[in-house]
Amino acid sequence: MQITLSNPLDMHLHLREGAMLQKVLPFSARAFCAAVVMPNLSTPINTTARALEYAHQIQILSPDFTPLVALYLQESLSIAELERAKEHGFFLLKLYPQNATTNSAQGVGDILSPQMSKILRAAEELDFILCVHAEAPGFVLERERLFHPILDTLCVRFPNLSIILEHMSDAASLTLLQRHANLYATLTLHHIALNLDALLGEHLNPHLFCKPVLKTPRDQEALLQLALSAHPKVCFGSDSAPHSLEHKHACACAAGVFSAPILLEALATLFERHYALKNLQAFVSDNAKRIYALDRRLSLPSKSITLRKQPSTPPKIPDLLVPDLPLEWHIDA
Repeated sequence: MQITLSNPLDMHLHLREGAMLQKVLPFSARAFCAAVVMPNLSTPINTTARALEYAHQIQILSPDFTPLVALYLQESLSIAELERAKEHGFFLLKLYPQNATTNSAQGVGDILSPQMSKILRAAEELDFILCVHAEAPGFVLERERLFHPILDTLCVRFPNLSIILEHMSDAASLTLLQRHANLYATLTLHHIALNLDALLGEHLNPHLFCKPVLKTPRDQEALLQLALSAHPKVCFGSDSAPHSLEHKHACACAAGVFSAPILLEALATLFERHYALKNLQAFVSDNAKRIYALDRRLSLPSKSITLRKQPSTPPKIPDLLVPDLPLEWHIDA
């Protein structure tokens, strides 16, 4: 038994920098033709020049892999810089609420301020897409829900701006998704395959700590059904985010699940178990191409990935740990 996927896309990926970039990039480049690459490095990717340099570093290492680098949105971003970015082919802005997650200290404090409205109005006119880490301060299981009023306001205030609710984790967000024509979402492997019990049920597993955190079985089931049906307003974004073993064990606040080495194998296993393999192509590629209008924005490299039904095991990677999920498929070499 086998399945062939055409041009798989990961619409939310952390590749980090330096030695970590070199270590983790091959796993994504092996399975995906392109990915939306996050800009929250130690020095934020907040200018066109930095985005060009980061994209160049990635493509030198993996020439057949296209990094869709998002710009780190800040209140200091000028309209001229936005226009410059657009001229160079960048079309993604990443909104981090200040101090919400890894390397977000330089994120946005007042998301609905007049200055931010000015920037987002220009982004709307320039046909950018706004990718949002949707969490507000509050009880950890409710932070996505507490961010809903901000998303509501953004969707209404900027009706022609496509907005992506990144790594949707809360069943309550489905109502928001249905309410606004310009709101879409990415779903991670860990949020559709796991819940809070995997993080805390037997012992604290720091390698499954992420933001937003894994939530209840009800939330997991709702998100899983969205993915299995390849709902037209959602697509796959792994939010794979590596941290070294030392950092994970020494700092419980190191948020991120490093899933890149097993993504397609685990997704195929999950979809087959729920009799939904026929929808995997749409979830990992077709929906993203439509939501992000990729065909009119750029020319993607052509890539076919064939997976065969055969049990496999996660690779052993020095200084990194991959989630222990069922893998009943493997990628043909």
